[in-house]
Amino acid sequence: MSATATPPTLYIEGPAFWTPTLPGWDAARAAFRGEGTLIDPPARRPSPQVLAPAERRRAPDTVALALEVAAAAMAASGRNAADVPCVFVSAHGDLSINDYMCSTLATDPTVLSPTRFHNSVHNAAVGYWTIGTGCMAASNSVSAFEHSFATGLLEAAVQCAADQSPVLLVGYDTPTVGPLTSVTDSRGLLAVAMVIAPERSERTVAALEWSLAANTGDAASTYTAPRSEAAKSLCGINPMAQALGLFEALAHLDDGAGPPVGLALSPTLSLRLQLRPPPKD
Repeated sequence: MSATATPPTLYIEGPAFWTPTLPGWDAARAAFRGEGTLIDPPARRPSPQVLAPAERRRAPDTVALALEVAAAAMAASGRNAADVPCVFVSAHGDLSINDYMCSTLATDPTVLSPTRFHNSVHNAAVGYWTIGTGCMAASNSVSAFEHSFATGLLEAAVQCAADQSPVLLVGYDTPTVGPLTSVTDSRGLLAVAMVIAPERSERTVAALEWSLAANTGDAASTYTAPRSEAAKSLCGINPMAQALGLFEALAHLDDGAGPPVGLALSPTLSLRLQLRPPPKD
């Protein structure tokens, strides 16, 4: 694909979503369409069955969230997780563990937990995923602060188009704790996932047209604000809230193609997305 070529149309399978008030894509889709409400009381954190029981108990929130939506997306796509390359994206990684490590190193470094240390790396979640599923395909862990979801989506789309292979995209973030709250505001659990494929399948839920565009100062070109009350309630919960406009558009796709979705990649560049109902035979 040349630098000036129009990117090929790709296809979305298995959208997955998890936050305590909308624990699963079915609940989120209904709420985004105005046909459902937020769950009360909120759900407890997920317990991903990809992991063995002992690992499940020790896994931090970031790993539990990421693997929950990853497994849901793969199940809905009908594909074998062991065969599908993946892109995991998180703006912050595990801030709770980072806070623990900094505090412990400053006060009593000899009691630092080896388990929590190895869970602190940014690629911990994708590592757990590839081990748990036996995936030997390429894996990647991406971070771009407030533009993380858009950057991860672009990475997955380019990889899918270049390799002509499905790619699993997983985005997740958790709350800020300790002194880090003074520099970044992340207030809850939110994770999303989908499979991006180069060809339509019986599990396709949307055709995806995508391109890069310069930011023109028009807010709509850089960020598509959610419209439903359910989605609005999640704005700012953590950096993965950048995905809300796209997932809300997916929820409404049965009503026909809506307006393009804009996702900022940087102060000067955006990812422009157009979702369309999958073509019929």
